[in-house]
Amino acid sequence: MHPTTRLVVWFFVLLGSQCLTGVPLLLALLALPVFGTLALRRCACLVWRMRWLLIALLCILGWGGAGEPLWNGVLAPSREGVAAALTQIGHLLLVLMGVTVLRELLPLNDLMTGAHRLFEPLRRVGFDPDRGLVRLLLVLRHLETMPKRTDWRGVLDQPAVVTVEVFEMADRPLGLADYLTMVGALAMLGVAVVFCFRLY
Repeated sequence: MHPTTRLVVWFFVLLGSQCLTGVPLLLALLALPVFGTLALRRCACLVWRMRWLLIALLCILGWGGAGEPLWNGVLAPSREGVAAALTQIGHLLLVLMGVTVLRELLPLNDLMTGAHRLFEPLRRVGFDPDRGLVRLLLVLRHLETMPKRTDWRGVLDQPAVVTVEVFEMADRPLGLADYLTMVGALAMLGVAVVFCFRLY
């Protein structure tokens, strides 16, 4: 399968997963260990870095939403607010899982090749795909090599290391199977969106 096709399918699956709620959302979150301990470790690292955002979501939605109190007493969050907060946190965790699984299943060269093919049509509107590719690579490298220190002065004191990376992108044209796979992924996304609208 072409790397571009893998990226498109991954994007559609990730987009469709944002419609999950309740038990299906929990089952999707529990599927991460299937992809190995390295993916689990990387995802846990990303979740730890976003812990304050997750706590803020829980506080804002849990205590800011109207509804029945979760317990009898002062400072009780609402049941509906906590349910909404857990759903949003679950969706955010699914995005982090999706990024981790993509990096685990798709080598960096293939990821760059697929992203370059997706960015190429944007050249007509003034977007340089080569610069976009470099920025994507910088973000991925920053996520992998970001220091664990919590003191911002320690981060600033890190010595600047200049590294040179060379990528060989052996791109090939998309085949019939790639187009059929993309159409199938788009159709599944449409079914998921219709199902979500019927739930609400």
